[in-house]
Amino acid sequence: MNKEPNSRLADLFGMAGWSKGELARLVNRQAAAMGHPQLATDTSRVRRWIDMGEAPRDPVPKVLAALFTERLGRVVTIEDLGFRKSGPSGDRQSDEGLPWAPERMAEVLTEFTGMDLMLNRRGLVGAGAALAAGSALSGALHDWLRADPAPAAGTLHNPLDPDSTLLDRYEAAPVGGQEVEALEQSVEVFRAWDAARGGGLQRKAVVGQLNEVGGMLAYHHTPRLQQRLWGVAANLAVLAGWMSHDVGLEPTAQKYFVIAAHAAREGGDRPRAGEALSRAARQMVHLGRPDDALDLMQLARTGSGEETLPRTRAMLCTVEAWAQASMGRGQEMRRTLGQAEDLFASDPGDVPPPSWMQTFKEEDLYGMQALAYRTLAEHDPEVVGQAQHYAEKALALRLDGRQRSKIFDYLTMASACFLADDPDQADRYARLALLSMGQTSSHRTWDRLREMYRLTGRYAGSSQIDELRDEMQQSLPKAPRGVRARGVSAV
Repeated sequence: MNKEPNSRLADLFGMAGWSKGELARLVNRQAAAMGHPQLATDTSRVRRWIDMGEAPRDPVPKVLAALFTERLGRVVTIEDLGFRKSGPSGDRQSDEGLPWAPERMAEVLTEFTGMDLMLNRRGLVGAGAALAAGSALSGALHDWLRADPAPAAGTLHNPLDPDSTLLDRYEAAPVGGQEVEALEQSVEVFRAWDAARGGGLQRKAVVGQLNEVGGMLAYHHTPRLQQRLWGVAANLAVLAGWMSHDVGLEPTAQKYFVIAAHAAREGGDRPRAGEALSRAARQMVHLGRPDDALDLMQLARTGSGEETLPRTRAMLCTVEAWAQASMGRGQEMRRTLGQAEDLFASDPGDVPPPSWMQTFKEEDLYGMQALAYRTLAEHDPEVVGQAQHYAEKALALRLDGRQRSKIFDYLTMASACFLADDPDQADRYARLALLSMGQTSSHRTWDRLREMYRLTGRYAGSSQIDELRDEMQQSLPKAPRGVRARGVSAV
């Protein structure tokens, strides 16, 4: 017993609004529903959990996590409740319990996705948790990302053990090479759908698939199969995070990006771990926190390892440049974009890019350059011409069906034209964006549309722009959910 209050549990308890006696009754009822009718919790025991830091025995932490998840409308894990013990001595861990030990990784993955699916099933979509600061994440993961995974990584708890705490593995089983190949192919299908239609329509399917993979990882496989399964988990977690970000579930998205980084490292793919962290950095810029994004990008670039291909390093540079542009650091942004161009051009192409980098093509480089210059134009209007130049180059190459990226390019170009005092061209590109937006389920496109709407204000009174403003207002949802962005979003 710690004999000190459990501040995490106390905070969540206060948010939930229960009395201690009410929580005790709910624990007993939920435990019985989960197959533990013998559990008998009372008010004094709840008081000891909160006020004295007593850690309850299994299955109580899982029961509490389920109760708080349903009550608060967002995923609440056992770590969030403050019940997990610290890692092995000598491990550097943050207040969030990061990094997770190898034997805990699949458990975290399965627990978190199971809770997320429960929210989906019950129609709860809350986003009340706070995002962890980029400095907190990068500090916790700094040394861990650079170290090699433990040789025994992937040798986890036996899921047939009645004391196993892993969640929702009702059908998980060992798999062979053909099953893993099918899982890898499913990632490509989900990735293509997300790029074409946005994250809203397939997020639940991706989370469910990730939940199943988490269960598979608890079994013993050959090292090669286990490595491939970790790769599938990393790719699905990135997609789940990106789709969650795309629909405004920001704390959930951040947790998936961290899960993806862990899974990639367990699979021995540090470049993939770095790319996952770069997604978390993009999210931070989108939410108006570029300083946090730069903290994450420093870790992503230095922790990806020497095996990172030049094109991957170029992509990382573009994210860093966007964060610099958001802070008005024009000279640094230009230097970083120059590095991105040099790296992209230097890639000999003799090594096939990993599947998760095949969507970063020349048009994506141009699109990110346009976005960075358009963002910087808010601080330095003289660079708006470069934003238009790169947006035009990106649009000329957008031929592969990634509709969401094309919408972002249209919006970047339209915003740049407004900043360049060219409302006729701005109107043209804005209408092209509006024509396409109804085909996607991306809240981030709405965020970018709001940013463009702000720029139309100086032209209020013009019949052409007033008509455009009316159409934009009709296209925007009346009551957007989740945390709305203060900045502009990545492609």
